[in-house]
Amino acid sequence: MAICPLCNSLKVVEIKCPKCNALLDNAGKVADFMDPYNHYKDEEIAKMDDGYPNTAKDQICPHLMVCRKCGYDKVIFIQEE
Repeated sequence: MAICPLCNSLKVVEIKCPKCNALLDNAGKVADFMDPYNHYKDEEIAKMDDGYPNTAKDQICPHLMVCRKCGYDKVIFIQEE
C-alpha cells in the first residue's frame, strides 16, 4: 500500500496564494473534512468518501491548502509513493 508523503511529513509543499502571494497552509486531507471519523477508518475506505472517484485507484491524496491571510483555498492532489 502506498503512503502520502505529505500526510507522513516526508515532503513539504510550498504553494503561493494567487490572490495575496502568501504561502498556503496544508489544512489536511479532504476526506477528514467530509466525515469527522474518517481518520479512524482504513485509508482505502476513507477514500471512498472524499468526493473524488479515482483517488484510491490512482493512489493520490487530495489535500486542502488554505491561505490564512486572505481565505483563498485550493485542493491539490499528492501522488502517493
